[in-house]
Amino acid sequence: QVQLRESGPGLQKPSETLSLTCTVSGGSITADGYFWIWIRQSPGKGLEWMGTITWRGGTYYSPSLKSRTSISRDTSKNQFTLRLNSATPEDTALYYCARGWRDFSPPTSWGQGTQVTVSS
Repeated sequence: QVQLRESGPGLQKPSETLSLTCTVSGGSITADGYFWIWIRQSPGKGLEWMGTITWRGGTYYSPSLKSRTSISRDTSKNQFTLRLNSATPEDTALYYCARGWRDFSPPTSWGQGTQVTVSS
């Protein structure tokens, strides 16, 4: 059974780059057909898809975040990483990593989430 675990700074200073890592166990991030996804939920708002990296290393980003977002991976560590530039207090959210399928269906496996607060 695949397990995902997010790790990040907890408290992030404004204007700096937010970096979060998802460590995957019980399954390879290069396994055929899987999408590896970042999603967040801001206070009082719904879930927001941020971006995806595929099993081949291709990436997709939310249009609203594309200019500030990058997702990369380290296959040797079975991890994928989100970087969000120029963080603002509006980026305060609970951040999740998840696994989905290449048909763009909703993710079926989720991490527990990690809270990030952007504040000086």
